[in-house]
Amino acid sequence: MINNFTHQIIYYYEIFISLFSLTYILIYIVLSILSYFAILKHLRYQKYISEDILIRSNHLLGVSVVAPAFNEGVSIVYNVKSLLSLTYPKYEIIIVNDGSTDDTLTKLITEFELVKVDFYYQERIVTMPVRGHYKSTNPIYSKLMVVDKVNGKSKADGSNAGINSSQYPLFLCTDVDCILKTDTILKLAKPFMENETRVIATGAGIRISNSCEVKEGFLHQVHFPKDWYPRFQELEYVRSFLFGRMAWSQINGLLLVSGGLGMFDKEIAIKVGGYWHKSLGEDMELITRMRKHMHEKKEPFLIKYIPESLCWTEVPETRKVLLRQRTRWARGLIQTLYLHRKMFLNPKYGKTAFLILPFFFVFELLVPIIEFLGIIALLIGFLNNSVNVEYLVSVALFVYLFYLLITLISIFIDDLLYKSYANYKELAIFIFMAIIEPFVYHPLNVYASLKGYWLFIRQTEQKWGVMVRKGFVTTQKVTS
Repeated sequence: MINNFTHQIIYYYEIFISLFSLTYILIYIVLSILSYFAILKHLRYQKYISEDILIRSNHLLGVSVVAPAFNEGVSIVYNVKSLLSLTYPKYEIIIVNDGSTDDTLTKLITEFELVKVDFYYQERIVTMPVRGHYKSTNPIYSKLMVVDKVNGKSKADGSNAGINSSQYPLFLCTDVDCILKTDTILKLAKPFMENETRVIATGAGIRISNSCEVKEGFLHQVHFPKDWYPRFQELEYVRSFLFGRMAWSQINGLLLVSGGLGMFDKEIAIKVGGYWHKSLGEDMELITRMRKHMHEKKEPFLIKYIPESLCWTEVPETRKVLLRQRTRWARGLIQTLYLHRKMFLNPKYGKTAFLILPFFFVFELLVPIIEFLGIIALLIGFLNNSVNVEYLVSVALFVYLFYLLITLISIFIDDLLYKSYANYKELAIFIFMAIIEPFVYHPLNVYASLKGYWLFIRQTEQKWGVMVRKGFVTTQKVTS
């Protein structure tokens, strides 16, 4: 009787997996098509609307670049100089010293000739107390403002203090150690000025800076990551940015603008309360609230994605740090979906309720759980000799080859458009990484996701942890 029951379980599991896999593949085919047209549209608009004309326009929107910093004394001077080199006529740099316990603030004051100034600070978003605002006595650094505040134990609190201190209608939120292309502000601000429908947020591609050469805060030479984990993450970034976010942007379905590089309509961000300091996925959670707000106001809106690499950031190089980061991301995902559960299938919220949130629930949140349960079912099936091995291998091979095709297309599009790889050797290594990723790297993500869900269910204390950075390859001696 037990064997019959096991056979039934395996039989229904095989049917479920077949249908789920087929649905998954069909969705990715649709996303691939949408991504293709989105990239073509972007390239076409680049030719029609000159960025030089926008820069000289009387309607140019000002942008505040907000970058929280906590204990960044080793590299803060170079980082700020890099941000000050951005080319845009109307912007300011706001560095938020989020209660650093090292010499971050001292180095900023000394290097940029800062003095404490009287500043009319409106706390439109509640944060930990702000101690003061600093401006430079040197006209060269007139675009720079430093905000000193009590530590808020999250990037969200620091970002909110920067938003409160900003003067322009758009703000670009980034990490202080990210390296941005000089035309980043213009690229991200352009959709806000060229669309009749109100744009509430924009994002762009992020690349990995591990192994890159950095000279005094500037990207001197881009190199392919040398270590395994950064290479796998580079592969992830290329696939998700080119195929995922470009496709969702095409149908105005973006639910995530990366916390490392995102530009926002300040008015809407403030109305929804800014970043939520208790969130472990504050970038996704903010976009969800902004979408919710616009739906409730019945105002048309757009969230746009730029298919260009505008930002380089350092990623985890060890398994320990990578697992901690991915666990936090998974916990942030389930936290956001649970927090906004009343939006699901609610006609008031349009495609967000009927398409975007269900997709993230089924194909982002549930997939690791389905994979884990599948492994358990297969183990039981093998023990009872009730698994159709030929059928299982056929389905698995089909899904694997489809995944590989999507990944390879992403790699070749990336190389064709942006010449990201220095030679054929790097391209060959990248293709090899794609072949072994499902067996070597993917299981770690599944484990981290399940751990994140479990910690959320147990309501374990939320902690961001420390991102241990190895640092860039530099041309000067920097003690770390």
